[in-house]
Amino acid sequence: MLFTILQTASLFATIGIPVIVIGSLGLIFGLILAVASKVFEVKIDPRVAEIIEILPGANCGACGLAGCAGYADRIVKEGEAINKCAPGGAATVAIIAKIMGMEAKAMEQRVAVIHCSSGGKNNTKWKYSYEGVDSCKAAVNIAGGPNSCAWGCMGLNDCLKACPFDAISLDPNGMRVIDYDKCTACGMCVEACPRNLIHLIPINRNVYIKCSSNDRGADARKVCGSAKPCIACGLCAKECPEQCITIENNIARIDYSLCTNCGLCATVCPSKTIQDLLAGMRKKADINPEACIGCTLCTKVCPTDAIQGELKEVHVVDKAKCIGCARCVEKCPKNAIEMI
Repeated sequence: MLFTILQTASLFATIGIPVIVIGSLGLIFGLILAVASKVFEVKIDPRVAEIIEILPGANCGACGLAGCAGYADRIVKEGEAINKCAPGGAATVAIIAKIMGMEAKAMEQRVAVIHCSSGGKNNTKWKYSYEGVDSCKAAVNIAGGPNSCAWGCMGLNDCLKACPFDAISLDPNGMRVIDYDKCTACGMCVEACPRNLIHLIPINRNVYIKCSSNDRGADARKVCGSAKPCIACGLCAKECPEQCITIENNIARIDYSLCTNCGLCATVCPSKTIQDLLAGMRKKADINPEACIGCTLCTKVCPTDAIQGELKEVHVVDKAKCIGCARCVEKCPKNAIEMI
């Protein structure tokens, strides 16, 4: 009996005491952690979670931050602009504005445009056969790239691979084509292109210069596979009624803050470098004779003198001259003009 008691005491001393000590330490540390969690608690604004929930979750970086969570946090904590999420669009801006209790500011929708008319299998002149890493960024470091035009698309599809929305595809000739319905203007393709051929342009502008070459006209034609380079002739700049086209470094550039989509530049371009998506589809101004008071305000703003009429007489539109800029519609005090 005495032996059993001694054996039990010995077992308790061997196992029981350490268990009690460890358990006590665990309890003490648990209490310390519990107190610390309350003292050092980082309170998260519930609005951050709400905004993260409604953001598209693409983590594309179009907002200029690392991801959607970072953008949501900056909106709530630092008052970051709520209209920087290109993939989310106006609908997302409206919801964020409601969460934040502020007025939603309109976001100008943009799309990516490739300023190059070459780059396809049948539209590129090659200097050598490239057999290295399948990447434009890798190829451009070897003798300036395999294609003859040092400003053109190399066709290794870095932009296509970078697009998280499958908005870029290849046509039968291997040319990169952007689906404007899918494009969210996230800018991933812009960053991926080592030759800076892709830019984000307002979606309501439909006239593009499909070239980025800084070579002089004759030199540009020699190396351009599509034979549609900008030769910097300046005819487009002279024809533009808004004076929104300038010639810089042997290339024409459009100021889209001034462009009205008239498309006149495309009609005079000898190289057919300017792409006009609205060619043949533009609406023309039409004056309702019953509403027109002959104020002549429309004639004064028409850049092509397409509207004729004397003071206090009904005016008429020469449809052949009308470029569909809609300036007259905005100016008419009686809403007598519409685009049809």
